[in-house]
Amino acid sequence: MSFIEDLQALIHDRKVNPKEDSYTNALLEDQEELVKKVGEEAIEVVLAALQEGPARLVSETADLFYHMLVLLTAHDIQWEEVIEELRRRHQK
Repeated sequence: MSFIEDLQALIHDRKVNPKEDSYTNALLEDQEELVKKVGEEAIEVVLAALQEGPARLVSETADLFYHMLVLLTAHDIQWEEVIEELRRRHQK
């Protein structure tokens, strides 16, 4: 299992076993806030790529990936489904 899959498993655990004061649970419980956060993080990745150094780009990309994993988990989509779609596209 990859680190991304491990992280998504942890996010899924939060979904089925909520913990009080959990940032992940707060996102899972508020779809509107979650999609806003994904959009915000995507914009921060773009800005980091254009205006900031590699370290900031890595940091913002990590934030975006985390929030995307929460979004995927909220919709019961596994990371592996995204990987399979990328593989399918690559085969064309």
